Amino acid sequence: MNPNTTDTALSTRTSREGLGASGQEATEAIYDKAREEWNPSRVDLFRKYGLEIVLGPRHGYEFEDLASGRTIINMHINGGVFNLGHCNPEVRQALVEGSERYDAGNHYFPSQVKMDFVDALLKVSPDYMRYVNVNTGGGESIDSAIKFARHATGRRRVITVHGCFHGATGFAMQAGPQDFASFFNSTPDSNEFSQVDYDDLDQLEGVLRQNDTACVLLESLPATAGFPIPHEGYFKAVTELAHRYGALYVADEVQTGLMRSGTMWCSVGYGAEPDMIVTGKGLSGGYYPVSAVIMNDRAGQWLKDDGFAQTTSFSTSELGCYVGTKVLDITSRDSTRRNVSRLSELFSNRLAEIQSRHRFLAGVRQRGVIMGLVTSHPEGSTALMAALYRNGVWAMRANFDQRVLQFKAGLLMNDDMANTVLDALDVSLGQAAAMLGVED
Repeated sequence: MNPNTTDTALSTRTSREGLGASGQEATEAIYDKAREEWNPSRVDLFRKYGLEIVLGPRHGYEFEDLASGRTIINMHINGGVFNLGHCNPEVRQALVEGSERYDAGNHYFPSQVKMDFVDALLKVSPDYMRYVNVNTGGGESIDSAIKFARHATGRRRVITVHGCFHGATGFAMQAGPQDFASFFNSTPDSNEFSQVDYDDLDQLEGVLRQNDTACVLLESLPATAGFPIPHEGYFKAVTELAHRYGALYVADEVQTGLMRSGTMWCSVGYGAEPDMIVTGKGLSGGYYPVSAVIMNDRAGQWLKDDGFAQTTSFSTSELGCYVGTKVLDITSRDSTRRNVSRLSELFSNRLAEIQSRHRFLAGVRQRGVIMGLVTSHPEGSTALMAALYRNGVWAMRANFDQRVLQFKAGLLMNDDMANTVLDALDVSLGQAAAMLGVED
């Protein structure tokens, strides 16, 4: 969130009225401490907009707001971390069972639980994928994928698109928004990192023609840019162009993967054939951080040349693998796939009807349960975020396009909850427009 954003009307309307005394006092104490020792500017911004959220008890797609005691439906789900809901009982049981049998294990050696997880990932991936490298966070796996591509091609340039966010680690940060990298005095060399516009193949080919690109790295639907939807042939063409000029194509599916788009991998559902798929977030089940790079033979060349070239203490943690295998089991079930299909249709139909009655909702971007709500105001998503929260729904704005609210349903959400969310949206749109003084 941008600490320089100002909106007097919104600030005035997001008061703390009605909060329970004990819960409010506990929340205030937590935020006071957080301002001192954790993140001063973030705390100040949340307080400005009355969003002093501390999660209390949580289950499914709901959590209790500690300050007010209200139950909030989570349509942010931490970018997909809670794909399967908060405290999913099957995942929790896997964590408990796994902790009785496993710990991190030894990162040098294989084991059955590691191979079970690797096999599960390969099973849900394109047939040509051959290897899996397991890490903890998505940024770490993006860093790894860039290294793997550079080794495989002998080149250094990485092409990404404007508006993509790939993580806060080294290479991942340099591949993302340049102002983030420059903030930490880590501006990338322009001979090594290039950015082009999303859904623009001419710009992409223009850089590829230099014949020095190691990989094209794409966040399949850029979340922080508000989930723009590309033309139908975009991803297939990206694959073709990358390979024509000797580069690899890396699909960043950290947020869009694991069935969120209606298919296991969003880019593959669009017809792409990536050389690497990077996954994370929801792979954790919300309990144990796990990410992975799924590779074809060319991308995995480093494993044949020197398998000791990359290793970390918690790579392929046995406990993480045990939890991740259960996550993949739930995610790949026919019942889950059917639920995502039904939810996608429900949201599509009702959003179209709601949009027809609200000028403030200028557009809807949707692929499966991945949705971006485009407002008619340049900072409309902040007002809509605040209004929804007051009506019992938490969603997060798209920071790189603040017209757009990220609207993300969980894979296992039921129809009743989806309709409750949409009813809250219907009310919140008018309230958000009023906050900003625009017509609805």
